[in-house]
Amino acid sequence: MPINRREFNHGLALSLGLLPFQRFGTPEPLSVNDQRLYGHLLSLASIGKNPEGGVSRVAYSDADKLGRKFVLIQMKSASLDVTIDAAGNLIGRRNGSDNQLKPLLMGSHIDSVPEGGNYDGVVGSLSAIEVARTLAENNITLRHPLEVVIFQNEEGGLIGSRAMDGELTEKELDLVSRSGKTIREGIKFIGGDPDKLNEVRRQKGDIAAYLELHIEQGGTLDSEKINIGIVEGIVGINWWDVTIEGFANHAGTTAMNNRQDALLAAAKFIEAVNRVVTSVPGRQVGTVGRINAFPGAPNVIPGKVVLSLELRDLDAAKINLLYGKIYAEAQAIAKTSRTKFDFKEINVNIPAPTDPRIRSLIAEAARELGLSTKSMPSGAGHDAQDMARLGPVGMIFVPSVGGISHSPKEFTRPSDIANGANVLLHALLKLDKSA
Repeated sequence: MPINRREFNHGLALSLGLLPFQRFGTPEPLSVNDQRLYGHLLSLASIGKNPEGGVSRVAYSDADKLGRKFVLIQMKSASLDVTIDAAGNLIGRRNGSDNQLKPLLMGSHIDSVPEGGNYDGVVGSLSAIEVARTLAENNITLRHPLEVVIFQNEEGGLIGSRAMDGELTEKELDLVSRSGKTIREGIKFIGGDPDKLNEVRRQKGDIAAYLELHIEQGGTLDSEKINIGIVEGIVGINWWDVTIEGFANHAGTTAMNNRQDALLAAAKFIEAVNRVVTSVPGRQVGTVGRINAFPGAPNVIPGKVVLSLELRDLDAAKINLLYGKIYAEAQAIAKTSRTKFDFKEINVNIPAPTDPRIRSLIAEAARELGLSTKSMPSGAGHDAQDMARLGPVGMIFVPSVGGISHSPKEFTRPSDIANGANVLLHALLKLDKSA
């Protein structure tokens, strides 16, 4: 069968090494620039870098502000029109071919926990920007408007996304963040306006869908050598501050049977939390991660203790069941130790199942790229769970080496980041056609 001149010239160029080899009719799938993406990740890792190799880029800190400036520049260079909303979220928008359609959103966050790692939130944020840049470089216009959202203060309670779905309260604005600023002060510090949060709020149905790429923050994908996690749902997270009141007294002159030791009661409470949570079948977890004893002197019996209680599960009813059992244990401890327990609810993030159709599209995108997948729950909270109040959501996980996260030792291989970004890209393209 004769070939035409175009095919002949193409074959000649291949033989001379002027073009990469590919079979006729099977072009390589569109892909992100993985080297550029990883280079941006390394650049952002230098902002707030700590001696251990991770970052301390807590929300509303100087490092957070510098990191946001870097990200804003990258968003603009990806041909996105960037604004800072009243909550302080960075939003980059590109029009679609039909701007009457609801927008497709994708994004994550760049703030860290104290002494955190370089991948949590950052992989999803920079990958979303890289996907937008890839579309722009290839002159691809989606049907839907596209928004890349970098949410502020995810680590401090999903503050940016909760503002967007209208859940952030006036009372919470006066809570003190890890930066030392109140949430209200922090929003002003990063360019938002806490007096205009009503302008940020979106209603259910205002978005076509939301996609988020994230490191797994667990060891399942890494240990099972699986490329992509398809998230079934995001656990609910309930936080309480628990205050235990006893009586401070001299440690040398107060007999053991006359003490009202708040710290001893706290120790019994911590053991009770572990016992209750492990007594019920399932994947639920409970944690006491912070404890302060007062007055804090070695020769004074602690008269007051403030500690945290956190419960997580995909089932809100199970969280309530566990809380009821733990509360009952606390009252029994209070009676025997002559102390008083007070529970103050700090934050509630309801469980958020992901959309079955979007899960299917993510699986299809991964399969077409030759990547293995596993359906799994997310034990960590993400901005996607607030976006689920506004529309269908999907989440993509990539492996965390050793299951380590919230640590300077947190690491995800560059190849896994590239895989995740390409699945995000192709899932977005599929979603745009079907939504």
